[in-house]
Amino acid sequence: MKKTSTRRDFVRKSASALAGSVIIPYIVPSSSLGLGGQTPPADRIVMGVIGTGSQGMSDMRDFMRLKDQVRFVALCDVDAKRLASAKDVVDKTNRSKDCRTYGDYREFMEKEKLDAVLIALPDHWHGIIYSEAARKKWDVYGEKPICRTINDGKVIVKAVKDNGVIWQTGSWQRSQANFHKGAELVINGRIGKVKYIEVGLPDGGRGIGTPPVQDVPEELDWEMWLGPALKVPYRGVCHWNWRWILDYSGGQLTDWAGHHIDIANWGTGLEYTGPVEIEGKGVYPVDGIYNAPVEYDILCKYANGIEMRVANSSRLPKGMGTCWYGDLGWLHVDRGNRISASDPNILKEEIGDNETHLYKSDNHYQNFVDSVRSRKQAIAPIEPAYRAISVALLGEISMTTGQKIKWDPDKEEIIDNPTASRLLSRPYRKPWTLPTV
Repeated sequence: MKKTSTRRDFVRKSASALAGSVIIPYIVPSSSLGLGGQTPPADRIVMGVIGTGSQGMSDMRDFMRLKDQVRFVALCDVDAKRLASAKDVVDKTNRSKDCRTYGDYREFMEKEKLDAVLIALPDHWHGIIYSEAARKKWDVYGEKPICRTINDGKVIVKAVKDNGVIWQTGSWQRSQANFHKGAELVINGRIGKVKYIEVGLPDGGRGIGTPPVQDVPEELDWEMWLGPALKVPYRGVCHWNWRWILDYSGGQLTDWAGHHIDIANWGTGLEYTGPVEIEGKGVYPVDGIYNAPVEYDILCKYANGIEMRVANSSRLPKGMGTCWYGDLGWLHVDRGNRISASDPNILKEEIGDNETHLYKSDNHYQNFVDSVRSRKQAIAPIEPAYRAISVALLGEISMTTGQKIKWDPDKEEIIDNPTASRLLSRPYRKPWTLPTV
């Protein structure tokens, strides 16, 4: 890793210059010298966090379990209470009071010198902040879905590729044994030629009506939380429940597509392409401020003939998860280490040396750290994450317009439908802008 190597070289050269004449003071802690089995500070990956809410904190704690391989030094959040709580966790872990905090990501990016950054934000911020982090040449652990619109995703993918960034999407199912095993059995033909896939995602909530306008909490920068989204009064809905408002997210459809659609693509070699036809229908709340679909049913067709149905789980026979159907049987995977097949013997099959072996990871966070050091692509890189959420976003466009969408997955364009094409992006509220591809 170029940046870490520079820091490491400096430490080594300094040590060599001093070795002949200076005794290292006794007040230097042994952990700083790499004693006691700990990683020397110069070899640790220096990270920051943008977004210290529930998911950001969860991810940060998982990184902290990696035996001092990572050191968090800076945090950014628009909620001062959450920011203070996160700082307390970092300072206790680092046994110092040095963790820096910011309320504005722009100041964070201007001042910090990092190896990598963990970003966990509402979807409507992803286009700007993910692409800016990539242009800083910081390696990124970014939460799914990577984008709120297709256009956002294209900008992020380009920024990551142009700047040689190591990217890990928070699609941690790829690092779970049952999902890896299921996808590997399918891609090696253990259920025959796949013709059809069902992807079950959660049913949506029914809404909360329209809460009254409230005073913005003193600790919250509501204007910055909204950012590029439409200016609206504060009604107590931020943090978790933004998921059910279309200005910020697409509900359960987009919240989960980055998981189970990603696994569906992984097992069929579709992770670097997209469907050519998409048709969807949705059921939406009839009142209140929650307007994301509570039910959805999307049928996609790929150029190789595979059809994929993405629907809320109560509509599908096997419910949640990914189920591949081949001409020799079916195979289903879901959370809770669940894996099943039409014939249990399918699950006992071994993958031969000359067959396709999918990327293997046993720990999603360790895999990112290893990739930052080796510069080898992480298990959940940027384009597969973009292709997975694209299926849901195209389905959303079909549901919104009531039309079947024809899609060119190579040019990443909707064919012969200007109305639908307008929905590939969303207007940004001034002064926020997204760079063009």
